Amino acid sequence: MKSVYFGIKYHPDNSNRGVIEAFEKCFSKHGYESYCVARDLEQWGAASFSAQDIMQDTFAKIDASDLVVIDVTEKGIGLGIEAGYAKAKGKALIIVARDGVEVSTTIKGIADQIIFYNNISEIEF
Repeated sequence: MKSVYFGIKYHPDNSNRGVIEAFEKCFSKHGYESYCVARDLEQWGAASFSAQDIMQDTFAKIDASDLVVIDVTEKGIGLGIEAGYAKAKGKALIIVARDGVEVSTTIKGIADQIIFYNNISEIEF
């Protein structure tokens, strides 16, 4: 099975858990096994790690992935780091954002594809 690293802004209260789970279903539908730090490493807040450990895990998971998808609907410095790292490693990089969200020029410049969405289940990878 192909693997996808999914990056999305971190929320300590897991308020975007539904979005993460909707993307997981979408990835699965397209034959991808997904990895997301909040869900898989931090287990929705049940486990905590140092910033260095999180970034080490993030880079290892990006290295092992076939595809990197970063949701930039909400801005986050970490998302830019993940996108830049993926691009530097030659990974296919897809940027996703809700319709109407402005994507930065820098992110536009490194994305292989940008997908705007209203309904996550309708995204095609």
